[in-house]
Amino acid sequence: MYKFLVLDNGETAKRWTVRNAYLMGSDNCAMRSDIVFEEGSVVCRKREPGAAALTLQVEAGECGELTLQTCLLPERDEPYQLHLELARHRLMVLYSRLEDWAMFDHDGEQSITRRAELAKRLFIEALCQQGIDPSRSEKLARDCLMSALDVSEELALAHAELLLSRRRATHAVPRHPIGVGVAPEAGNDRVRGAVTGNFDFIRLPMAWKTLAPEEEQYRWGQIDAWVEWAAKARVPVMAGPVLNFDSAALPSWLFIWEHDYDTLRDLTYEHLERVVTRYKGAVGTWVVASGLHLNSHFNLSFDQLMDLTRMSVMLVRKVQPQARVLVEIRQPFGEYYASNPRSIPPQMYADLLIQGQVPFDGFSVKYLMGQSQPGQSVRDLMQISGLMDQFAGLGKPIHFCTGAPSEPVTEMMIAARDANNPVDANCGYWRSPWSQLVQARWMESVIQIALSKPFIDSIAWSEMVDHADPDLPLAGLVDEDLAPKQSFRRLLTFRRQLLSQGPAHSSSHVVVQQGN
Repeated sequence: MYKFLVLDNGETAKRWTVRNAYLMGSDNCAMRSDIVFEEGSVVCRKREPGAAALTLQVEAGECGELTLQTCLLPERDEPYQLHLELARHRLMVLYSRLEDWAMFDHDGEQSITRRAELAKRLFIEALCQQGIDPSRSEKLARDCLMSALDVSEELALAHAELLLSRRRATHAVPRHPIGVGVAPEAGNDRVRGAVTGNFDFIRLPMAWKTLAPEEEQYRWGQIDAWVEWAAKARVPVMAGPVLNFDSAALPSWLFIWEHDYDTLRDLTYEHLERVVTRYKGAVGTWVVASGLHLNSHFNLSFDQLMDLTRMSVMLVRKVQPQARVLVEIRQPFGEYYASNPRSIPPQMYADLLIQGQVPFDGFSVKYLMGQSQPGQSVRDLMQISGLMDQFAGLGKPIHFCTGAPSEPVTEMMIAARDANNPVDANCGYWRSPWSQLVQARWMESVIQIALSKPFIDSIAWSEMVDHADPDLPLAGLVDEDLAPKQSFRRLLTFRRQLLSQGPAHSSSHVVVQQGN
């Protein structure tokens, strides 16, 4: 058992809300545990052996309210000091990255190295004061945590800037670096005009529920319209996910077969074959399966999950041999594994696909944040950079898809999307509560970090337009009235500089501005 002491103004906290908490083992996999707040401490009761790290959501001053973690710790009777252990881990990450990236000599009046040393001194002083003046120790630990978070984000961005400059200088920027997700139902001329010339490709979702809400009754119209437009406009299409076993993407009639795997597999094969055959002439990249590793809605075995993935990939290879085939990993931090023993941790799932010689071309990694839904708690930029690096050794190109809201997602929005979800809209924020400015700054930072990685083949923002049924509300670059947000303008500027082009497609600005 672990205990983490929580102090409030120098005294043991009487109330403290535990959010997004789980334990993580030495293999970076979430562990089965029970985590509660009792008598001034976060108490963690493990169900598995071995050292563990605690991950949970905490306030981090000017850095926001973030999901952070401690180092791996041994169990002991004496409680750990929560913020001191969070600061210890962040310092460890900071110095590890400084060494790995050879950034100790980074220039600047307030250099990263100098600020890292200041954070280390705060940590040492907090350690020294721990048994003498707990109140002062807590304050120093919080100051250290905020300082280390701030400088680690600056380090992640400085490193990304260096690598991206090198990528541009060597002409290694991908041919189609930046895309955007489009909603099938939001397919009018003004939206398509905003896409033309401003993005390198579109992500076109093909939810089974949208295509076949009734068994054997397909509705192709909305998807056909987007595909036909993309072909005429010569905009590459990344289609899918075609197979997504999230409840929001599945037709209700399919759940009749949830305990009959053979029938479920046959229906899945038939559906995939119909979709890929219909659009094989217009789609160059297929996100064929998404989030199967979560195993959150069908009671499938490990072998069945792997069989569905392999079958999906092989089918696309058979129908359209020249297509690029991606397998999508959702909730990539893997916290779901702590509560769902039938699931597969994301890194393990990726390794199994490669070791099993499944003939796919790359991974799509999808991370949305800013909504109180599983896997969408807010992380900082250094964690995002580290997440991407976890996939570097797999030897496969990575497509990254991300999104964040332009204003706080309310409890009403969450309840409307999932009536079974216990509503707690507080899943954190980055730097300041979500706004158009914060969304724009976060988007630009993440895109810069992603495209600086040589194994990142492309990145897409999850939504072009705010609409009625998104994966993440308010994440669009354009609002429902088709007025552009700050993130839209900033993305166009970033892409223009990345590709060293002239001004962005002027007619797109006119088309969108008409919504003001």
